[in-house]
Amino acid sequence: MVEQQIRARGITNARVLDAMREIPRHLFVPAPHTSSAYIDAPLPIGNGQTISQPYIVALMTDLLEPQPEDRVLEIGAGSGYQAAILARLVNHVTTIERIHAVADLAKKNLASLGLKNVSIIVGDGTQGYRENAPFNRIIITASTPQIPPPLINQLDEEGILVAPVGGRDIQELIILKKHHGRTVQSSHGGVRFVPLIGEYGWTDT
Repeated sequence: MVEQQIRARGITNARVLDAMREIPRHLFVPAPHTSSAYIDAPLPIGNGQTISQPYIVALMTDLLEPQPEDRVLEIGAGSGYQAAILARLVNHVTTIERIHAVADLAKKNLASLGLKNVSIIVGDGTQGYRENAPFNRIIITASTPQIPPPLINQLDEEGILVAPVGGRDIQELIILKKHHGRTVQSSHGGVRFVPLIGEYGWTDT
């Protein structure tokens, strides 16, 4: 998976590649899709949610430029796979999931690997998590019509935020960087994610 789907498509960050090798993806893909865990495609995890394809997980992680001392906020825990990858790369991950059953799945999966530097919060991810702010890095793993203002406010100086921004069906992968209170955005290609539901995201209709 790492050599053919990720390195071959231009991801060369050794730390990211090592984390992708170390975390067993099949543990985060529920039956009956477990046997397809290592194909380069998103897969359903229940409750209308998906686990992103391996390349997109690696790409977003690479664009986030995670550092060992970083404190990261993830919006959309899903089954916990992205948080597990990040947990190998940073000091602490706070991940927010709005669906209780999905959050429970993530907790079970992360516990099975003994990952203790991840906190899972059930709530509206578009509001961020002020209790642990500011964050050095923020990653949104669902499509949002805009970058939620609370997340920009909770991003630390010199911080980086990565998010799929656009319509409900197709988005642009956006990087936002903060410097001296100002933000600069750049686009890194089209993607497709399930919608981010919340006060500053989409309505659940």
